[in-house]
Amino acid sequence: MNQQPKVVLIKARKKRIEQGHPWVFASEIDKLEGSAEAGQLVDVVTHQGKYLATGYWNPSSQITVRIVSYSPLEKLDKAFLIAKLQQCKEHRNRFVSDRDCRLVYGEADFLPGLIVDRFGDVLVVQILTLGMDIVRNDLIEALVEVFKPQGIYERSDVSVRQLEGLEERTGVLYGDCPPIIEIEENGLKLEVDIVDGQKTGYFFDQRENRAATAPLMRGWGERSGIKLQTHPEDQSAGLVPVNANGKVVTFPYWDGATVLECFAHTGSFTLHACKYGAKKVTCLDVSEHAINTAKRNVDRNGFSDRVEFVVADAFDYLRTQVKGLDERKKRAAGGVDTSQKLESTSRTWDVVILDPPAFAKSKHAIAGASRGYKDINLQGMKLVNEGGYLVTASCSYHMSPELFLESIQEAASDAGKLLRLVEWRAAGKDHPQRLGVKEGHYLKFAIFEVRSK
Repeated sequence: MNQQPKVVLIKARKKRIEQGHPWVFASEIDKLEGSAEAGQLVDVVTHQGKYLATGYWNPSSQITVRIVSYSPLEKLDKAFLIAKLQQCKEHRNRFVSDRDCRLVYGEADFLPGLIVDRFGDVLVVQILTLGMDIVRNDLIEALVEVFKPQGIYERSDVSVRQLEGLEERTGVLYGDCPPIIEIEENGLKLEVDIVDGQKTGYFFDQRENRAATAPLMRGWGERSGIKLQTHPEDQSAGLVPVNANGKVVTFPYWDGATVLECFAHTGSFTLHACKYGAKKVTCLDVSEHAINTAKRNVDRNGFSDRVEFVVADAFDYLRTQVKGLDERKKRAAGGVDTSQKLESTSRTWDVVILDPPAFAKSKHAIAGASRGYKDINLQGMKLVNEGGYLVTASCSYHMSPELFLESIQEAASDAGKLLRLVEWRAAGKDHPQRLGVKEGHYLKFAIFEVRSK
């Protein structure tokens, strides 16, 4: 009979565990029956002694127990890890067409505290909790057995480990791990820096959202007066694009959109825009290192002739463009000395893409984050050509979908714009979401049509 230590929950609590939530907070615990070392498995029971789940225990963390099983479990060993990893593998094989993807997504894959991404033949892992850190040797062996990688690299250089009483760690755990790896996403080649890149090196969560931009990238030629017509000089040539002057257009992307990607990181949305037929893309990021990586990614996919790169703060850049646009409107209305040079540049695009980093990393930052999302979307939508599209995202968990949409609505009102929601999405299928675990529902992604009032 299992005599594991028991965490007894208080009577006056919300029944989150029964609804599938994998965390037990310190404030929900009445007592510990028996003795448990940090990282050890404990059973979680109600105040009446009814068994609910088994998880690993860390009294130093506010998340004191993290659930790993809903049936009695005596040991978090290699066999258990192999079984869970095999389930992760089967899920990705079924739902993700690319081999490069997130293989393990922590609590959503019933392995709390563990993130695993596959880049080529290398696995990059983040071990975030004490309970998972204790079994790292068994974990490495299990990963090798299930996924058969060339190498495993650790990127546990995240501050959350300090909350678990752990130091940050990076380095090779197994095999050969080249620092730069080429991956494939939706048929595109990308460079990933697993040593110095952000988090594990790349953000797989937007894979399907990037593909969702495909319909936005074509169908713009007629606005420029270009139509498909019978060849004016050779009727046997069939339909060809012809401009308003009757000349045949030879540029292959005549029907493509002009696109601005802000917070581009390594240019993933830029690459997809080009793949789907964009005419010209402006790829912007504040990091010169990120832009240099984006340039190499654009080169390796053969899109260099359609992309311009800008190293700048996105907020400043957008405000400058909007200011220039306002100046041009004043000049057009008259009463302005047009002999003076414009103080600011002014450009607009058919599609503006905003994929910023998290603005709200705690509950206390929500108000400031709301202002930030409103401001960035306000400036962005002002630069969208009439009837064009705003693609916008938030990866701030503390920013609820309702609050995110409210910020965008306020921005639209201030900008004098009418927005029509075309698509609303979350993270991709390699980032599954457990019902009842709102903490996993962090990514909000929307495509809006933008029109003036």
